[in-house]
Amino acid sequence: MQARVITVQAQPGKKDEVIRIYQAVTPAVKQQKGFKSGLLLSDSDTGKCMSISMWETENDMTASEKATSGYLKEQILKLATLALGPPIREHYEIVFQI
Repeated sequence: MQARVITVQAQPGKKDEVIRIYQAVTPAVKQQKGFKSGLLLSDSDTGKCMSISMWETENDMTASEKATSGYLKEQILKLATLALGPPIREHYEIVFQI
């Protein structure tokens, strides 16, 4: 399995808007081939948010980033307007899961 981690440092007072954007993306992501599950982590003190989505294969994960509708890309661009810096996207192999 694979994981995509997107980290965003929200501007002061914008954390709730970042969370709403992640929630808005959820239905589209759930429809993507190979999607298994996801989490959104948030640090209330710093405004840092981390999205972790799990995928059956690396191909499924990368294909979701190139979805024909462009919806996911559009939402990530919205995140950039609420962040102190650009969203950081990383890919990992899941080597152990409880």
